[in-house]
Amino acid sequence: MSRIVVLGSGAWGTALALSLDRRGGHQITLWAHSPEAAREIVEAGENTLFLPGFPLPASIAVTGDNAVVGDAEIVVSVVPSEFLRPTMARLGPHLHPGQIVVSATKGVENKTFLRMTEVIASSLAATGLTLPIGAFSGPSFALEVAQGQPTAVTVAFDDPEIAARIQQEFSSETLRLYTSTDVIGVELGGALKNVIAIAAGIAAGVGLGYNSAAGLITRGIAEITRLAVACGAQRETLSGLSGVGDLVLTCTGSLSRNRTVGQELGKGRKLPDILAGLGGKVAEGVFTTRAALGLARQHGIEMPITEQMELILDEGKDPQEAIKELMLRPGKDE
Repeated sequence: MSRIVVLGSGAWGTALALSLDRRGGHQITLWAHSPEAAREIVEAGENTLFLPGFPLPASIAVTGDNAVVGDAEIVVSVVPSEFLRPTMARLGPHLHPGQIVVSATKGVENKTFLRMTEVIASSLAATGLTLPIGAFSGPSFALEVAQGQPTAVTVAFDDPEIAARIQQEFSSETLRLYTSTDVIGVELGGALKNVIAIAAGIAAGVGLGYNSAAGLITRGIAEITRLAVACGAQRETLSGLSGVGDLVLTCTGSLSRNRTVGQELGKGRKLPDILAGLGGKVAEGVFTTRAALGLARQHGIEMPITEQMELILDEGKDPQEAIKELMLRPGKDE
């Protein structure tokens, strides 16, 4: 039996806790950002705010106690990207050598342009601690994972033996893990697809059809791959679950919050109103767009779709004008 603590009681963290508990053979704890948030879940018997309709079995402990991470063998981080660094500053003093950290957050940190595993590593370095940190990503809507629908994802660690251990510990009849040593590719594929998903939503919101969606997804993966490879990723990783797989899901699935944000933008709604309507849920692509462009500029990589998304999100650019400019760019070889 492994002791696993899932950090973050949003929809995705709760769904992962349910999946790991359903597998059996583990002691699962779901950590919430505050004792009050944990108490609400415990008293309701389910996560009514982020994942209603899924009772939490008594075998899943829910707590807001920071010290709980010290008891874990495996720590799964599902903290939203904008809160990850301060959260690790709180929890870092309770971590210790011998633990494994799995990052399941899909994002890039603003201003530093660091991937989530890098944010965790730099936060722990401040306490003098170095732990193996890997990435967990792929086409995986929280609702469907909670329902127990078959889902396939990738887990990546620099050390293939650790990746194989997580594969063994997490895999079940409803969750299938593939291993990789390409942490960069797995992380950036999962993070950058959210930006393209906003674009796909905008295309749907303004009434564009299947031709436009297919073109956007295809050129989107080209953008993602260019940047990921420039950062040290393996090109083939972006053809897998954490690249094309996650991109297709998030660009076409109605459960995608990023696509929903884009769709509402395409209909003419303002971003602050859209985000307020998410009820506390996070659309990571809104934050990742700015960070992705900063990372692209560092590496001299052109990302025309992402550039237009930044103008729409930050400057209120008319989506129709953005689409026109993308279509009228100078011709290129594919």
